[in-house]
Amino acid sequence: MKQEFAEALHSYRREVFKIEHDPTELKRLTQEALHQAKEALDNSYHYHFHRIEDANRAEIINMINNYAVEALLPPVVEKLVKRQLILERKMELLVHLLEQELERISDRA
Repeated sequence: MKQEFAEALHSYRREVFKIEHDPTELKRLTQEALHQAKEALDNSYHYHFHRIEDANRAEIINMINNYAVEALLPPVVEKLVKRQLILERKMELLVHLLEQELERISDRA
């Protein structure tokens, strides 16, 4: 049983390595991350000023907001989404490993 678990664990680690390093998997993961990041950034909130005395001040705040949404946020959101997708894939593999091992234990009992 110990040998079977070691083989299953090795298989899990091999699949995790593929997720993190296989060029085709990384390309697919990157495309999915870019799609989700674009969708998230398209849903960024806009606000409207009520009772602001100085129009120049509102314009400066809008410029800062636009710069943040268009220049600063996209790379950060893309990296976060990509990490999240990798973690989700790892979790799926881990759940599969756990299910396999629980089935083996129940078969032996």
